[in-house]
Amino acid sequence: MKIAVVGAGIIGITTAYELAADGHEVTVLERRSAAAEEASFANAGVIAPGYVTPWAGPGMPLKILSYLFRQHAPVKLSLPLSTRELAWIAHWYRACKLETYQTNRGHMNKLAVYSRDRLHQLSSQLQLDYERSAGYLILLRSESDHSQAQAAMKFLRATDLVFKEIDGVQARQVEPALNSDTPLLGAIYLPDDEVGNCRQFALQLKTEAQKLGVVFSFQTTVESITPSRGIVLTLDGRAQARQFDGCVVCAGVDSAKLLANCGLRIPLATVYGYSISAPIRESVNAPRSAVMDERFKVAISRLGKRIRVAGSAEFGGDLAKKRAGSIQTLYKVLSDWFPGAANLSGGVQEWKGARPMLPDGPPVIGASGIPQLWLNLGQGSSGWALSCGSARVMADMISGRVPALDVCGFDPSRILR
Repeated sequence: MKIAVVGAGIIGITTAYELAADGHEVTVLERRSAAAEEASFANAGVIAPGYVTPWAGPGMPLKILSYLFRQHAPVKLSLPLSTRELAWIAHWYRACKLETYQTNRGHMNKLAVYSRDRLHQLSSQLQLDYERSAGYLILLRSESDHSQAQAAMKFLRATDLVFKEIDGVQARQVEPALNSDTPLLGAIYLPDDEVGNCRQFALQLKTEAQKLGVVFSFQTTVESITPSRGIVLTLDGRAQARQFDGCVVCAGVDSAKLLANCGLRIPLATVYGYSISAPIRESVNAPRSAVMDERFKVAISRLGKRIRVAGSAEFGGDLAKKRAGSIQTLYKVLSDWFPGAANLSGGVQEWKGARPMLPDGPPVIGASGIPQLWLNLGQGSSGWALSCGSARVMADMISGRVPALDVCGFDPSRILR
């Protein structure tokens, strides 16, 4: 089939590759001038299936309210909120029930494991060479942090994921550069998890997709989608619409507006994330792989010769305005654990990215209800961790095969109104 993929972030590129590998004629349409320039650009890079989890969970409403009064809170609200954002919060609140949370987390975990396996297959098969390293350490500063981590460990015990609960001394053996002056009660060590450069992978997979015949059309904005003997796409500034046999929407936060134009209402909200990236000054003072501070929900990752510090979730606001407090939290956590590791005197990249979040957690992967229009979106802050699996599932469905993964939890009908 002749298929259009809307969006060239990590979800769009993996989807395009898998479709082309199945023999489809694929065109990727992207409004930016290059691939992976938005949410895929400077994320934490962590692949940790056991920590792919819905925002909507028991106790989360009260926890987020408590964050409003903390200087270095992991979640921030930017007021005023729009009517659409308030409606999203109401939907999210209803999904915070224990049973709903457990079901959704189970679906997301299975997709994350499947996605990690597919990532490894692609990396090996195509001999992709991107910045990556193995191991993930969840740092627990105090008994309070240890208590907060109990729910995560209970979930890990119920899966086949490998992890160890270790003390502070053992944690510093895993990551010798951890600052000895910062109190550390213990850690959760996940040796099979990893960190990788999402954008590097995306760009390399884009090249492989082009070898399979995928055409990338940048600086191309899709204005509307119309079902007509397949799918007709109206493009900004183009007099002539383009006809395809089918279309997959992977356009991140812009997907909701695009789908609304063809009568589909999807409760997709923007949750902003932050990161700073800086060159390593002293390798001996830098992390070997990735750590996450449980208290502040900030990840510190080693990506080749750079350190990336990522965290904060900001609901509301806009992309152009960086919240100074969120950036300061990243610098604080870096200083707490790896002082002197990064060259912060110049060349620091401060980034804010918009992530598409659905209120109940899992992404939507499948048919939209409009003939020949499919959706692969809503991966939120776990886009990198879920991308390869989401794409393989999408390609199997379009090609008429039964996916290797049970997809009942990702059906778009659960969320479309």
